[in-house]
Amino acid sequence: MDEEMHERYGSANGDEDPAVTAERNRSLAVDPAKVITSLLAIDEDGTPLGHIAVRWLGDDVELKRLIVVAAARGKGAATALLTESEQVGREQGARRLILQTGDRQPEAVALYEKTGWDRIPVYAPYAATMPWSFCFEKAL
Repeated sequence: MDEEMHERYGSANGDEDPAVTAERNRSLAVDPAKVITSLLAIDEDGTPLGHIAVRWLGDDVELKRLIVVAAARGKGAATALLTESEQVGREQGARRLILQTGDRQPEAVALYEKTGWDRIPVYAPYAATMPWSFCFEKAL
C-alpha cells in the first residue's frame, strides 16, 4: 500500500516544514490501543484479499486502512469489509462511522458514494495537514 500511495501522492515536499510532515504522519498513524477490531477479507482458499481497521476517534468510530489487493478489486471484498464494519459500529453503540481518503483515490471515493456514504467536511486530525482530503460519514 505504501508503494501505491507514494505513486499517487509522491513524497513529502522538501520545502515543507518538518513539523507539518511529522503531524501528518501522526494523523495517519493508528494507535493499537484505540483499535476496536481489524477485519480481514479472504477468499474460499483462505487467501487474504483485503483489510480494514475500525477504531474510536473521539465519540465516532472511524474506519482506517481499507486495503484490497489489486487482483481482488471490483469483486466485492471492499464492500463486504465496509458492511461488516457497519455491524461493528452498531455493536459499539456508535451513531455513525467516519472515514478519510485522499483526493487522488477516485476509486475509493466512488466506492463510498456507491455504498451510501455522505461527504462531510474534513475533520481533525486531517484538517490541519491534509485539507485536500475527502471525508465521509455513514449514519448507523
